[in-house]
Amino acid sequence: MPPVVAVGQTPLTIDEVVAVAREEVPVELTPAGMEAISSARRHVDALAASGRPVYGVSTGFGALATHYIEPERRHQLQRSLVRSHAAGSGAEVEREVVRAMMVLRLATLATGRTGVRLTTAQAYAGMLNAGLMPVVLEYGSLGCSGDLAPLAHCALALMGEGRVRSADGRVLAAAEALAAAGLAPVELEEKEGLALINGTDGMLGMLVLAIADVRELVRVADIAAAMSIEALLGTDRVFAADLQALRPHPGQAASARNITRILDGSVIVASHREGDVRVQDAYSLRCAHEVAGAVRDTLRHAEQVAQCELASAIDNPVVLPDGRIESNGNFHGAPVGYVLDFMAIALADLASMSERRLDRMLDVGRSHGLPPFLAEEAGVDSGHMIAQYTAASIVSELKRLAVPASVDSIPSSAMQEDHVSMGWNAGRKLRRSVDGLARVLAIEVLTAARALDLRAPLEPAKATAAARAVVREQVPGPGADRALGAEIEAAYQAVSSGRVVSAVEEAIGRLE
Repeated sequence: MPPVVAVGQTPLTIDEVVAVAREEVPVELTPAGMEAISSARRHVDALAASGRPVYGVSTGFGALATHYIEPERRHQLQRSLVRSHAAGSGAEVEREVVRAMMVLRLATLATGRTGVRLTTAQAYAGMLNAGLMPVVLEYGSLGCSGDLAPLAHCALALMGEGRVRSADGRVLAAAEALAAAGLAPVELEEKEGLALINGTDGMLGMLVLAIADVRELVRVADIAAAMSIEALLGTDRVFAADLQALRPHPGQAASARNITRILDGSVIVASHREGDVRVQDAYSLRCAHEVAGAVRDTLRHAEQVAQCELASAIDNPVVLPDGRIESNGNFHGAPVGYVLDFMAIALADLASMSERRLDRMLDVGRSHGLPPFLAEEAGVDSGHMIAQYTAASIVSELKRLAVPASVDSIPSSAMQEDHVSMGWNAGRKLRRSVDGLARVLAIEVLTAARALDLRAPLEPAKATAAARAVVREQVPGPGADRALGAEIEAAYQAVSSGRVVSAVEEAIGRLE
């Protein structure tokens, strides 16, 4: 983790955004970024003094862009813009999302294409570093003209209005919180209100955070699949490199290599390599790497889109190097919205396959010798029967969340903004999808660990035994029925914290 994240004209990386959002690593503006900000501001000041109507500087906004605003009213114009656009409703948005959104907006300010004053950008950075999180509410963004309402709540706090959460989680009036942190409220000047709210930072922040999570979860999916393959007496032959070469999708090959390594040395797999009358495993075993591989390839595409957006300067209008201020449509969230929806589709399918493997381990007709529902005393005990219900419930939710938000558009602003992306909504549902996938995989790992215990005296592979050991730190082995919800939650924490992947990698080295 870096001691500080430098924000300037070099694009932020995914890891840097995550560090600021989740680890609360401080930020600092680079000299190049500060010079770019100051240079652009000189152009804005000149245009503001020229008497010409310039959108964002001396006119109204949206459908009111034809209204010229006299110089003495422009401070009020910027305040009114932020106040009117801070129109969010619903539950509070998570701290990490707000922090991601703020550092991404700061990065755009530091490109020198927005025209804010250096003092405004520095105050924004100061709010981040003080741990002050503007209270942003869930509903309000259409994902076009940027994530206006969420970003406006951040700008409102910068002005000393609205509410913030302090570093210790208390809700405070923004003016009080700024004063306690030694920060002064900012009185916005020409162009600044618009520059603070007109970006794709909310949806991009949620995409970046999801990418970080899914990088981990695709490894968990390979581990879970390998554990289930062992538990169900499946074969590892389908993961051979020469078979993957016949269909050279990179994600498929990576997943197959992972599963091969995870199963290496398994006594359970070796025990039925000869003489098994089954010709083929079920699809949820045999095609595990095809599906997890396709998720990896989707993830790679998402990373490309995120990296492109991280290198962008999203505002309208923008200040060009020659001093022109030009309107544009770069705030449209379609590129980010599409990939947020694409990710939700992929994660729903990965969870669906995981649930199918889980169900096979519980069905005495398909589990190849395991007791019904892995119960200690079938009939008296129900074993993991209802764990499958929980997984199925989550998978059903994930399928609904896979319905794209980005195909919807509701025109706004008196039909001036007549096509919008709904990218923020796509980001909100993707966060639920990521959490749901983690829970389904955790239930599979939990159930497979129990099934592997029941295969004794046959021993699992070194890697799958390591994953099982992580589960056993919090969850006892097979026995009479216990309250299953607590065990599912323990497995979820082991998966979401990264402990399952870490244990496997300590045993066999880094997974792809």
